[in-house]
Order: sequence, then structure tokens, then C-alpha cells
Amino acid sequence: MSITRSSGVLLHPTSLPGPYGIGELGVHAHAFIDWLADAGQRYWQVMPLGPTGYGDSPYQAFSAFAGNPYLVSLDDLRAEGLLQASDFDVIPEFGTDRVDFGQQYIWRNQMLDRAFAHAETDLMSGEHPLTAEFGQFLSEEAGWLGDYALYTAIKATQGGLPWNAWPLPLRNREAAAMTQAQQNLARDLLRVSFQQFLFFRQWKVVRGYASSKGIAIIGDIPIFVAMDSSDAWARPEQFQFDDAGQPVAVAGVPPDYFSDTGQLWGNPLYRWEAMEADGFAWWIERFRGSLKLFDIIRIDHFRGFAAYWEIPFPAETAIHGRWVAAPGHALFQAIRDALPGVEIIAEDLGVVTPDVEALRDDFELPGMAVLQFAFGGGDFSVNAFLPDNLKENQVVYTGTHDNDTTRGWWVHAEESERHAYRVYTSSDPTEETFAWALTEMAFHSRSKLSVVPLQDLLNLNSEDRMNLPGTTGPQNWTWRYRAGALTPALAAQLRALTEQTGRLT
Repeated sequence: MSITRSSGVLLHPTSLPGPYGIGELGVHAHAFIDWLADAGQRYWQVMPLGPTGYGDSPYQAFSAFAGNPYLVSLDDLRAEGLLQASDFDVIPEFGTDRVDFGQQYIWRNQMLDRAFAHAETDLMSGEHPLTAEFGQFLSEEAGWLGDYALYTAIKATQGGLPWNAWPLPLRNREAAAMTQAQQNLARDLLRVSFQQFLFFRQWKVVRGYASSKGIAIIGDIPIFVAMDSSDAWARPEQFQFDDAGQPVAVAGVPPDYFSDTGQLWGNPLYRWEAMEADGFAWWIERFRGSLKLFDIIRIDHFRGFAAYWEIPFPAETAIHGRWVAAPGHALFQAIRDALPGVEIIAEDLGVVTPDVEALRDDFELPGMAVLQFAFGGGDFSVNAFLPDNLKENQVVYTGTHDNDTTRGWWVHAEESERHAYRVYTSSDPTEETFAWALTEMAFHSRSKLSVVPLQDLLNLNSEDRMNLPGTTGPQNWTWRYRAGALTPALAAQLRALTEQTGRLT
């Protein structure tokens, strides 16, 4: 597959509608794909699909390889007998436009535990219809699944504490402690593995349905893993940890558009020399795993592969960091050699220096442009995000998951930015019309791929943005669209624009 002139929509699956408080990989995912096809779209872009923890961010998952069991369709489990009608006798009162992740943590895990309990005896005896398929999954995903299941099970016995706060034998993965944990938690290991099996099985169906409708899926690889993750616990030699399991330094970005004090992400940093010594084996497996989920991989914070912002630990802000070079060229060559044909989009926003541009261009990776950034500064000749300055080998967005909605951006923009837009376009949009105007600008641009967040197509306000970077507010990552919002009229309008701009493929 190679990206040709086309377009798509950004929507995380948790934002799908549905009866159980969070988007799922069932009927509503299929309906969204149908709508995309009717609208002439070629791509569905999602965020990372890993299991989320504190803060609910998909960019801080418990595993770089696992899937989020919250997305498993419970009605699909009932349809194939893994859940029974009586399991639904007591259903919480769910909101329709926000995800309550705390509620999901309790109720949905109970439902998934019931699904496992119903199947457990027959799975163990080999008499369940899914036994062979489950066994194949266990074998194929053994490289990460055993560590993830053990990490998850131990974490539950430790009251949810992060791994570097566990008793030393467990924290340090001492052989006797690991053997004892595997014996004591054998049922929990199987249960966690079964949840992962259900997720990957349903996602495979969704992805296959999308393919049948001519829709490819773009998905994210965050450059860093969460501090509290099975990856960090299972591979401490690959990260900058001290002997107590504490990070020596952590990741973030310096002060920028989003924050005067930068962003202190807190992710552990890699020991790149150790990764390079084994041929970047972990990264190659990470990409290989992502290709089981996505057709195209967007790398979040691509600039960190050229140089990353190293913040001494502990720190209260990201101000007192430094740039440190990373072996990006060697890494991407290793990935290309191991996985020829892998398609990558480089999220090259932020502080883009010549070394970042060289890394991107040497591998001919499309970068990104965000039109909400196009009208600051006042100099039309130098702003790289203005349509006249965009490149063909680029993906253009009205905004991303970290931006305000486009309607909200217009409402809160500086008057100088609004004036720059009016001068550039010789138009004077209203709050009601601006989001569609910017969508038209994205589609008419020379960039070969245009992607628009669904919030912009629905012309939603700031309260419907997906994330406010640098915060852990209760609104982050929780937005959902309501059933019925995706009308045939909107599909027809988007299809007409797609055809008019030569993006209907």
C-alpha cells in the first residue's frame, strides 16, 4: 500500500457511541466504517490501542504490545455465548457523551471476568470451540504476552502499585519469585491472556471489515513507553534506571506552543546503546506487533529519534532539560531491513531542527502539518503550515487530538491570528462556518493525505476536544459522539468535497 491523494478521519474507538459507557469494537465500529465509505474516505486514524491506566491516556499504556480490553464488544461476546443474558441483569447508568473510566474499570472488568469464567472449564479441557484459536494466539504472542499477563496479575496483588514499588524479588524479577508468582497466579495469567485474545480477535474482524470497504487504518506508536508498564518492568536493561528501579532521567518537551514550562511526560528514557547493540530487536518487534493492528504507522514525537529532551529525575517541570542525540538513522534502517514495505508517518511537530528534517527526508517519510498553526507569526513566507507552503509528501490536519477543536480554536484565537486568516483567504468566516472552511483548505492543499478529526466535521466546541496537553483533567480522553450524529447529509457533503479535491480513490 502506498498513500495516494486521499483523505480520512481521526477518531479513537473509545469515542464511538454505544450502550455500555465507552466505544467498542462491535456494531458501532462497523457503522462508523460504513459512514466513512459513504463519505468517500480512505483512512480511519486511531490513537494507540493499548490498555490505559491512571490518567486514561492511550499514550501512557501498561504495554506497548497489548490491546485495551475496555474496547471489547460485550454484545458480541453475548452473541457467541461467552456472556449470558443474566450477566446483563445489573448494568450501571452510563453517560452518553463521556467515558467514565473508573466505572469501566470496575464493571467492564467484572463482565470480562465472567466471560472467562464461562469458558474456563472447556478451554482447559480442550472442548471449547475457541480452544485451538486461543492456543494459537498464546503461541504467536508469547514474546510479550507472558510478561504482560504476569505484570498485570502481580500488580493486582500489590494494590495497583507501580512495579518499582513492589517487593524487591518481584521488582527485580528474581527467578524464584517469578516461578512462585506464575504458580500462584496461574488462573489470573490465563484470564488476562484470554482478555487479550478477545481484543485482538475482535479488532481483526473490525480491520477486516474496514479493508472490505476500502478503508485502511492509521495507528500510533508513541515513541516512549509508560514508566509503569510491563515493557519497563520486563526489560529494565533497555531503560535509564538506577539500581532501585527509579529513572535517572525522564522524557518531555521544552516550553512550546502548548506550555510555558514545557511538558513533563515522565516516561523513562531508552538506553539507546543497549538497543543498538542487539540490533534494535525490541523496536523491530514493536513495529511488527503494530502491523498486526494498523496498515500505516504514525510515530508520535518523531523528533525524539533525532534528539530527545532529557529531564533529570525528579523534576517539577520540563524547563531544566537538555537535547541528547538518538540513533534514529540506524534504528529506521534496521526497521526497514526487517520489515520492508512498512509505511510510516512522522509526527514532526514541535521543535523541528535540520537533524529531524534529515532523518525524515532520508527515509522519505511524510511529515505532518496542522492548519491551526498556520496563522501565527504574521509572515506568510515562512510559516510552514500555510497551504501555499505545504509539501506533497505530507499529511495535513485541521487539528490533532492535542489541539482545540477547530471551532473552539477560532473562538479563542488571538485577533492577530484571525486577522491573518482573513487576509490570507480574503474571507471572514463565522464561528459556525470556520471549521468547514479549514476542512476545505486542508482538502484543497497539495498534501497527498488530509485527515480531519471527527469533532471538526461535526463542528463541535472546545468542550469536545480530546486532550489538553500538560493536564490530567477529567475531560481528557473521554469525549464520545452521540448516536445519530453521523448523518447521510454530512457523508454526502464530505464525499462531494473529497471528489472535488481529487481525493476520491
